[in-house]
Amino acid sequence: MKLGVYNAILHDRPLAEALKVIADLGLTGIELNTGGFLPPAHVPNIDQILHSDAARDDFLEIFENTGVQIAGLNCNGNPLHPNPIIGEKHAEDIRRSIKLAQRLGQHRVVTMSGLPGGEPGATRVNWVVNAWNSAALEQLDYQYDIAASFWKEIDVLAQENDVKVALELHPQNVAFNPASFRELIERAGTSNIGVELDASHLFWQQMDPVAVVRDLGSWVFHAAAKDVRINPHAAIQGVLDNSFRRLRADEHRTNLGGDEWANEWPKNSAWDFVALGKGHDTAFWTEFLKALHEVDPDMLVNIEHEDTELGAVEGLEVAAKVLLDADAALTSSLARN
Repeated sequence: MKLGVYNAILHDRPLAEALKVIADLGLTGIELNTGGFLPPAHVPNIDQILHSDAARDDFLEIFENTGVQIAGLNCNGNPLHPNPIIGEKHAEDIRRSIKLAQRLGQHRVVTMSGLPGGEPGATRVNWVVNAWNSAALEQLDYQYDIAASFWKEIDVLAQENDVKVALELHPQNVAFNPASFRELIERAGTSNIGVELDASHLFWQQMDPVAVVRDLGSWVFHAAAKDVRINPHAAIQGVLDNSFRRLRADEHRTNLGGDEWANEWPKNSAWDFVALGKGHDTAFWTEFLKALHEVDPDMLVNIEHEDTELGAVEGLEVAAKVLLDADAALTSSLARN
């Protein structure tokens, strides 16, 4: 397995310093954000790299002798958003990321399948949580048609650039579980569109990430190591709790495109993103790596740190220890067999 870090948590420091943090953790890969919801902080000169061999070579030289190499690109966003300020920009970020991957010798781009509005003329996205009524299925048909058209186009570009696009199975997207992913690619007729297996969003939906890996098999192109802790309040509110608070313009908040912003997490949350080990122990992560190894022994598995109880480096240290211990346990198990 090839273990690394998704770099968003290290955007507050220069790339060279981020690489040192990762190397000091004993990890060997960095997944670079290249657009979407977040700016490409560590790849600010994407256009230059796309058009200049010298700029590309200068960028790749940064990684030499660091012990850390690029381990995929990430441009999570909503390319299907009905607001063109968001949707068209995120769609173009995906196209640019695919071309950039080819320039950098990379073969994986991580993103999300996206979510359109629920009907023609919509200005906001609309996610069907439970399609118990006929109107909801009609909405889903409309959204799948939009998604299939877009991803069919992206699949052609991915094939041309020898890149596989890994969709994070994320709620509030067309593809958020194996069934919805398969529906999308069957309608689109794609070959280079697969899945980024991020365990965290499966946990809070009460899915088993190991079972999902084995269900999807070779459609798993990439993986993220992020944990979730289900809290006691889930017994009262359930995992679909919407007790978020809208942050004011004078508060620190993250822009998601246009005039959309991340909200404040519920105070008494039903569940939280946590560092590896705080939700599921090393034995679980060993089984997770084992399932990924069965699909691809060279699978890229990158830590994504969103544990608000821990600092950036502190959280990465906690997660890295669990991931490295799990990898060692897997290696030992494979050697015995």
